[in-house]
Order: sequence, then C-alpha cells, then structure tokens
Amino acid sequence: MKKIVFASILMLTLCHSGFSQAAENINLDSLLNQVLALEEDLYQVKLNLHQSQKRLKTGIFIATIGYSVTILGGQLLGTRPQLGKTLLYTGGAIGIGGTVALVSGFNKISIGPPRKPTRHQ
Repeated sequence: MKKIVFASILMLTLCHSGFSQAAENINLDSLLNQVLALEEDLYQVKLNLHQSQKRLKTGIFIATIGYSVTILGGQLLGTRPQLGKTLLYTGGAIGIGGTVALVSGFNKISIGPPRKPTRHQ
C-alpha cells in the first residue's frame, strides 16, 4: 500500500513539474520573440538616423549659404539695387532648396506612428 501511495505521489510530482516546464518554455519563447522584435526596431531606427545624417548636414549647409546670400542682397539694396535684388532672389531660392533637403532628411528619420504593444500572457 505504501508503495502505491509513494508511486502515485511521485507520478503527480513528475507530471506537475513537466507541465510547469512547458509553461516556462512558452514564456521564454514569448520573451525571446519580444526581445528580437525590439532589436529589429532599434536597428531600423539607427539605420534611419545614419542615412539621414548626411542629408540633414547638407540641408543645413545649403540653407545657411542661401539665407546668408539673401541677407547680403538685402544689405546691397541701398547701394547697388540691381545686384541686391538678384542676390535676394538667388539666396531665397538656395535657402528654399536647403530647407527642402532638411525636410527630406527629417522625413527619413520618421518611421511612422508607434505600434501599440501586444501583450502575451
């Protein structure tokens, strides 16, 4: 009788620990999938930042030159009106081109709205 009770208790203990390990494996797999998804998202963000860095720097440089030429044109309007007017328009166009390059760089950074996280239980 003692052997049967002991064997029953042993069987219940083994079955319970087997189910417990299966549930733990499922939780670990879910956790691993979440970590991999986070790593993929982080890689995409870093890639977008890297690709847009040069475009942003170029846009800042072009816009700075363009608006500096515009300021110079404004200064020359009093003494040399024709040259000043030409520099105003030219500098404005160059500045707008730099701004377009900046906007393009910022659009590259954007990866869209964040996704709502999914909860695994």
